Amino acid sequence: MPSWKYSVQGLDPDRTAIASGRDLRISPKAAREICRYLRGMKLEKAKEALQEVIDLKRPVPYFRHDKKVPHRGGVEGFDAGRYPVKAAGEILKLLEAVEANAEFKGLYTDRLKIVHIAAHRARVIRKYIPRAFGRSSPYFDHLTHVEVAVEEV
Repeated sequence: MPSWKYSVQGLDPDRTAIASGRDLRISPKAAREICRYLRGMKLEKAKEALQEVIDLKRPVPYFRHDKKVPHRGGVEGFDAGRYPVKAAGEILKLLEAVEANAEFKGLYTDRLKIVHIAAHRARVIRKYIPRAFGRSSPYFDHLTHVEVAVEEV
């Protein structure tokens, strides 16, 4: 069994709670853009925003991976955006987990703020599809690690 560590250091254990999702079957690029969008938000507002992304009512602004990404009307201040529904659902589960961890530690859940959220590329599941004339094409599944830390303010 591997032992996982967090990339954030120096958190106060009495005022913070952490959670991580490892080897999630979501796109690393979409997870990175969602994490950048949620960083610094209050936890309740972040959960509402992700639910709106799942309902296709609010797009996530794309900053780095925005080549050939169409314009969206609901993005504040930036043009490119998408609705990464699958990644938003997994990160929403992770936010509910960190809220449960904070509640178990005795923190007030209505005063939680996301101080750290990051997505890292994980291993790649390599698969191949047989093609005509004895050839094959790669069909790789990229996995993602996501970690989140919330602090009571």
